[in-house]
Amino acid sequence: MPDVTASEAQNAPAEQNPYGPAPTGPKRVRTRHFQTAKEQGVPITGLTSYDMLTAQIFDAAGIDFLLVGDSAGNNVFGYETTLPVTVDELIPLTRAVARAVKRAFVIADMPFGSYEGSKDEALHTAVRFMKEAQAHAVKLEGGVRSRKQIKRIVSAGIPVMAHVGFTPQSEHGLGGHIIQGRGGAADQLIDDALAVQDAGAFAVVLEMVPSDVAAQVTAELEIPTIGVGAGPNVSGQLMVWTDFAGMSDGRVPRFVKQYANLHSVLTDAVSQFKDDVAKGIYPAPEHSY
Repeated sequence: MPDVTASEAQNAPAEQNPYGPAPTGPKRVRTRHFQTAKEQGVPITGLTSYDMLTAQIFDAAGIDFLLVGDSAGNNVFGYETTLPVTVDELIPLTRAVARAVKRAFVIADMPFGSYEGSKDEALHTAVRFMKEAQAHAVKLEGGVRSRKQIKRIVSAGIPVMAHVGFTPQSEHGLGGHIIQGRGGAADQLIDDALAVQDAGAFAVVLEMVPSDVAAQVTAELEIPTIGVGAGPNVSGQLMVWTDFAGMSDGRVPRFVKQYANLHSVLTDAVSQFKDDVAKGIYPAPEHSY
């Protein structure tokens, strides 16, 4: 794929720009931009976000979409897994992110237990995210097993990003964090991806999938594929921002490249603040009214 981002493409000459003529201000990313980006080989970029401040930073940097993921369970709420996360917990986070951005496409993750029961339950959850949280789309896990839910949501005019491969909400059923789609399982992964495309999903996340299998899925699908540990031969990449920025001092997945070490930066800053207060250095005269 060409060495250009979707945000750079947006400012390219009109004849080279899959996003159309460069706007006078930030142009909102839409589902059609995902499709055009795939067709023209423009890489799509995505990060998770759970609050206004990070959303503003990522949006200004030109990230194409922000996922308010159920990974908030591990990164906001202190749960060991994503399973306990509820719709009521994610709605205010999604609303904060949606209000903060001018350009990025905001996708709300539908948490475990909020869509599996029936097509109507799935639609009800999706509508809540669109109305109460002002999301631009929703994401849900599962391939063949979730196609009826996806089709129902899409039929109501709500865009859906699908998620196949390793699906964190099913980690107990999958036997833990295990790479999906190896060997004979590749056929099932392809079937899952085709099922969500046929159901109307505008894009599909491929998580923890062998690179060659991800490349095959990407070639067979018309819709974009978004990789999370799926190698380079996909339509775009998604990362959990606390992983890529080094916010945690715990284990980081092999597929994560850390672009910063904010955990160390904040630890040093907090230690200096504590020492300054203890020594009477802060507040200094210039910090007082």
